[in-house]
Amino acid sequence: METTFVSLIAYGVFALTSGLALAIVLAMYDGANTSSAAQFQAYGAGYIVASPLTIAVLWIAIRMARRDFAEYLALNWPSPGELLRALAITAILLLAESFVGAGEAPSDPYVSGKHADGFLILLIGSCIAVPVMEEFVLRGFMFRGWSQSFLGPVGSIVLTSVLWAMMHTQYDWFGRFSIFVMGLAFGYFRWRSNSTWLTVMVHSAMNTLILFMIGMQL
Repeated sequence: METTFVSLIAYGVFALTSGLALAIVLAMYDGANTSSAAQFQAYGAGYIVASPLTIAVLWIAIRMARRDFAEYLALNWPSPGELLRALAITAILLLAESFVGAGEAPSDPYVSGKHADGFLILLIGSCIAVPVMEEFVLRGFMFRGWSQSFLGPVGSIVLTSVLWAMMHTQYDWFGRFSIFVMGLAFGYFRWRSNSTWLTVMVHSAMNTLILFMIGMQL
């Protein structure tokens, strides 16, 4: 219950601060339309501002419990072999998804070559800040707390994967199912390697690939 309560607070902080940052940046551009670089900068800025504040919630909770932050979240560096295997499995899953058929494109803004200035901020937000934040919360904090409950590691992997999929409301049901399957793989990586940094790296690589692929289509 404590893990769930802190996670809800962390998610609330992320939703509030990212929303405020998005509104402020768009207001500075006087309501720029969705195809402008301002929109991309707004989303990227929201992710960049909200992610460290969300992680701060975890840090406070862990320190209040008198636990070491890095140890609790399993911030251990993976071996090269673990990283290569995780990247290979993720690539296979993405390839399988592309054959089955991708769902509707997400409603988040994506960039084209016309908006290189907005692209950099969105890239940092989507491919660095968000992977760190989501993996620290899901595969780090939630997995650690729930895996020590009646759920066990397997139940925790399934539950965090369901939550991760449901968080991505911009996707249709096929897209959410794909994220759920990817979450199962990420949870397995975290469990077997005891490294949340491993899932951060793979998550970041996946987001970077997807962002560039979508950008090339625009």
